[in-house]
Amino acid sequence: MDRLGALSVFVRASEARSFTIAGQQLGISSSAVSKAIVRLEERLGVRLFHRSTRTVSLTPEGNSFLARCRRILAEIEAAELELSEAQSSPRGRLRVSMPSVGMLFLPTLAAFKRLYPDVELDIDCSDRLVDVIEEGFDAVIRTGVPADSRLMARVIGSYRRVIVGSPDYFERTGRPSKPEDLERHACFLYRYPSTGKLDGWPLGEGTRGRAPELALGMVTNTLDPLVSFVEQGLGVACIPDIAIRRQLEAGSLETVLDDFNEDCTTFRILWPSSRHLSPRLRGFVDFMAEKLFPL
Repeated sequence: MDRLGALSVFVRASEARSFTIAGQQLGISSSAVSKAIVRLEERLGVRLFHRSTRTVSLTPEGNSFLARCRRILAEIEAAELELSEAQSSPRGRLRVSMPSVGMLFLPTLAAFKRLYPDVELDIDCSDRLVDVIEEGFDAVIRTGVPADSRLMARVIGSYRRVIVGSPDYFERTGRPSKPEDLERHACFLYRYPSTGKLDGWPLGEGTRGRAPELALGMVTNTLDPLVSFVEQGLGVACIPDIAIRRQLEAGSLETVLDDFNEDCTTFRILWPSSRHLSPRLRGFVDFMAEKLFPL
C-alpha cells in the first residue's frame, strides 16, 4: 500500500508540475510530497524530477515511469469500480467548465440531471483557458484543437454563427446581398465577458477588398438581447445557430450572406488522461455527445 501511495503522489506531482499543488490536491504538505518522491527515487535508483526553486519537471526516466504508473492506477481504479455496487450508477460531484455560451447547453444539462439525479453538478461558465488538472475539473467543454497532451478529448458536435434578421426588418430595409451592405444596417454585436473583445463576424473580406465596417446598433455580453432585438425587427446580429433553432425553423428569423459565411466551430469534451472514466464522467461524456447537438 505504501508503494501504491507513492505512485499516486508521483502521478499527481507529475500532472501538477508542482509539489505544492500536488500536496494541496492530496491534502498533505508539500514537504510530505517531496519526501515521498525522494523515497521513491531512492528505491528505484533513478532521478524522476528535475527540481528548481519554483518548478519541477520530469526527467526522461520519470516520463517513462509516469506512463506505466498511470496504467497501473487506472487498472486499480477500474477494478474497485467494478466491485463497488455503490458505483453501479452515476453519483457524486462532477466539476465541469464550459464557455460563456454554455448557457445554451442548460436544457441538455437539465436533461442529464433528470436522468442522473445523484450526480452533483458543479458548473463553471468562463471563456478563459482553464487548467483542467491544476484547477481540479473533471471535464471541460471547449472549442478549438486541444494542445495539452495530458488530456483526452472527444468531439461532441459543432455549430455555425449565422447572420440573421427578421422578415419584416428585411422587407423594410432590403436584404444584404454582399458584406459591405451591412454598413447601412443596424448591427448588434456580442462582447466576450472575460476578455472584453468584440466577436468578429465570419465574413472574410468584402467585395471591395476589405472587411465591412459594421454600423454598431448595440453591444452586449449576453446572447438574449441580441436574439430579442433582431426578433423585434430592430437590426441584424451574428448568433450561434444552436441559440436560435426554434426561430429559424419557425421563420421568425432568416439568415443572410450565407454564401460568404463558412463559419464552423467544433466543441470537444476534455478530461485528464490519467483519470479512469468514472460512471458519472462516462455518463456525462456519452450523454453530451449524443444529446447536445442532435441531428
